[in-house]
Amino acid sequence: MSKIKKGRGYVYSIQYHIVWCVKYRRKVLTGTVEEKLKEILFKIADENGFTIEEFNCDQDHVHLLIDSKPQHYIPNFIKALKGVSGRFMFENCPWLKDGLE
Repeated sequence: MSKIKKGRGYVYSIQYHIVWCVKYRRKVLTGTVEEKLKEILFKIADENGFTIEEFNCDQDHVHLLIDSKPQHYIPNFIKALKGVSGRFMFENCPWLKDGLE
C-alpha cells in the first residue's frame, strides 16, 4: 500500500509500474549484470527525486514500481532510467554491446 503524501495545497499518491525488455529479448540480466543494473537504477532514482519501491528483474526484462511527485514528467524519468542505465551498463559490461556473455 502506498503512503499518502502532502504537498502545498494537494495530497497525492502516484505510482507507476514500468516494464521494459532487453533488445532482442536477450537473456543477459543475470548475476553481476543484474546487481549492477539495480545499483545504477537506484542511483538514478535518487538523483532525480523519485523512489523505486520495487525492483524485479528476469533474464530479459525489468519491472519497476516507481513512486513520484505530481511534478515529475513520466517521459523524463523513463529517459533517465533507460538512457543513463544503458550507457553505464555498456561502460561497465562492454560484452553486452556484442550480445555475448
